[in-house]
Amino acid sequence: MEPIKVVIADDEEGMRLIERKMIAKVEGFELVGEACDGEALLALVEQHHPQVVFLDVEMPGKTGVECAKVIQDTDPSIILIFATAHDQYMGDAFEVYAFDYLLKPFKVDRVLKTLERARDRMSRRMSEPPLPHTQPATRLASGRLMLRHREGVSFVGMNDILLVQREDRSTVIYTIGDGRYVTSESLAETEARLDPAVFFRCHKSYIINLNHISNITPYGRWTYVVQLSGTTHDALITHEKYEELERMFS
Repeated sequence: MEPIKVVIADDEEGMRLIERKMIAKVEGFELVGEACDGEALLALVEQHHPQVVFLDVEMPGKTGVECAKVIQDTDPSIILIFATAHDQYMGDAFEVYAFDYLLKPFKVDRVLKTLERARDRMSRRMSEPPLPHTQPATRLASGRLMLRHREGVSFVGMNDILLVQREDRSTVIYTIGDGRYVTSESLAETEARLDPAVFFRCHKSYIINLNHISNITPYGRWTYVVQLSGTTHDALITHEKYEELERMFS
């Protein structure tokens, strides 16, 4: 497996040094950039496409939470780890689906365990084959969806759609058979054209096909990972949406 790319952002050089040393202690990570403010962080994410980002809450320019919102619209699969001296921002951090929230001064074991969990998460995503495709059980969508994009339009069968997500500030649809369609529509516009009995907005960046949920596992403190049959792509689901899903299937 290739090294997991990491970017760190903190306006204190001393804290960046500590984070550098801790990242170096765990096998499988490669530090590809450091930023001292929010704008520099976003530029590094755009340049390097990291899988993990360490970020402080209070930084010059854009705050860590503001940066997290932009990053999630670019790639919601990026693991966000907040590292800050201020525990009052914990709620804000988890509202943008942080993987973890580390309080300064760091305890070495705590940071190393977080990195190991992040590595395990990335290893599973990269190494697991697609889950077997299963036939829908009870709910069925009908018809086809017309998608507008730069090259023209594409037609996608509703029953074939597994996942819709935000990616590189676009809306991307993944279908059975490794199909991938990019549309200029917003996620909300696409959602409005999908059957609400079949497609579920589980997260601000994801819509999933209820017929193809395989399993759900913990991610962050208030977030879970949804695995779907027939694809290696997965989705995040918030705690509130998880509870809503439980009620739907109870």
